[in-house]
Amino acid sequence: MEGVLLLNKPAGMTSHDCVAKARRILRTKKIGHTGTLDPDVSGVLPLCIGRATKIVEYLTAETKTYEAEVTVGYSTTTEDASGDIVEEKTVDRQITGKEAENVLLSMKGFIDQVPPMYSAVKINGKKLYEYARAGQTIDRPSRKIFIKEMTLLSDVKQENGKAVFSFRVSCSKGTYVRTLAVMIGEKLGYPAHMSHLVRTESGSFTLEQCLTFEEMEELLEEGTFQNKLIPIGKALNHLPNYTISDTLAEKVKNGAVLELPDSLAGLDEEASIAVYSENGACLAVYKKHPEKPGMMKPSKVLIIN
Repeated sequence: MEGVLLLNKPAGMTSHDCVAKARRILRTKKIGHTGTLDPDVSGVLPLCIGRATKIVEYLTAETKTYEAEVTVGYSTTTEDASGDIVEEKTVDRQITGKEAENVLLSMKGFIDQVPPMYSAVKINGKKLYEYARAGQTIDRPSRKIFIKEMTLLSDVKQENGKAVFSFRVSCSKGTYVRTLAVMIGEKLGYPAHMSHLVRTESGSFTLEQCLTFEEMEELLEEGTFQNKLIPIGKALNHLPNYTISDTLAEKVKNGAVLELPDSLAGLDEEASIAVYSENGACLAVYKKHPEKPGMMKPSKVLIIN
């Protein structure tokens, strides 16, 4: 069994919990996920099964899209609804939809973001949430993230001194949407937190394509589960690609250096290139050779002899 399974992750489970449950259901240990989702978050979680575990890094790097709800009026320790209240401030004026929309638009492009204390980012060999659980707050270096799109999805609803609205965001790997919610509040002049979040897309994969654990078990009983797995070659079709002859394919299996085709010469030095055989099988992922101009070398061989 191999391929990419698109799981509709339920809220209340960690990504690690989901991998463990999938291993039990599918009776295989070789499963990896493609980017952690917080326990409170539901939605698209691609799981790589069997040989597909080799392509996890190429799926993790893809743009993610979320639908989020921000509550303005108080902030929490975890920056989401599960944390303890840190600061409260009554929203004593009307926040218009236009104002909310302008705040979202102001955050598009490259911005700096400081990862939250309750996160798995490592500093000095220790995860931030480990410091947080010990009652420690430490300095965290900001990092550059990219916001491709931020769109207001709802009216701003105000009652009991709070304001709530929803937005959609498409962003780069490493973006914390709950921290975006805090940043939105800061721009509006109030403490805020993320009160709900669903990942609707991971790269080209959508929520509509995903299976629940219950659906997985049903398909296994029917004997049709394999049909729902996305083949490795198809999962990598977002990468620049190059199809080679069967003669070259044999050399690729042994890690051969290849000539870089003219059509791919303009790619960035770090760009990944999916190399396919004539029958459509993805053989390897290549990059430009750092020492041999006009050549490319394998960074990951997917099929071996």
